[in-house]
Amino acid sequence: MIKGHLFRKIAVVGISAVIGFTSLSLGHAPKAEAAKVTTASKVISIGDNYLGVKYKLGAKSGISTAFDCSSFTQYVFKKAGISLPRTSAAQAKKGKAVSRKNLKKGDLVFFSTPSSGKRVGHVGIYAGNNKILHTYGKGGVKFTSLGNSYWNSHYLSAKRVL
Repeated sequence: MIKGHLFRKIAVVGISAVIGFTSLSLGHAPKAEAAKVTTASKVISIGDNYLGVKYKLGAKSGISTAFDCSSFTQYVFKKAGISLPRTSAAQAKKGKAVSRKNLKKGDLVFFSTPSSGKRVGHVGIYAGNNKILHTYGKGGVKFTSLGNSYWNSHYLSAKRVL
C-alpha cells in the first residue's frame, strides 16, 4: 500500500513538473505567437546548417550542393514546412508587407541588383540583430549586416510569410 501511494505521488509530482516546465518555457505568449517564434528560429537554424555552401546563379530547386538566393530561401522554408515559389520576384508577391523597422526573424527581405534595376533581384532571410542570412557571390551562404552599404542602399521591401 505504501509503495502504491508513493508511486502515485511521484507520478503526480512528475506530471506537475512537466506541466509547470511547459508553462514556464512558453511564458505568457499566445500559442500562435509562440509557434511563429519557433518556426522563425527553425528557419534560421536550418539555413545556418548550409553556411559556406557555394552560390550558383540558376541553381536547381531542391538541391543543397549549391544555391542561388531564391533556391536557398525556397529550400530552407520548405524544410520548415512552408512552401515558396522559385524566384525572388515571385516570393516578393507572397505574404504580408512588413516595414523595415518592424522586421522580425524569419521575414523575407528583398533587394535590387545591378541586373534587376529597381525591381526585386535578390532575397534573403532576416535573422534578427540587423543581419540577413542569404547567398550571393563569393563565400556562398552567409550572414551579412543589413547595414552593409551595398545591401542597405539596394533594400526594397520585406514580407512576412510565417
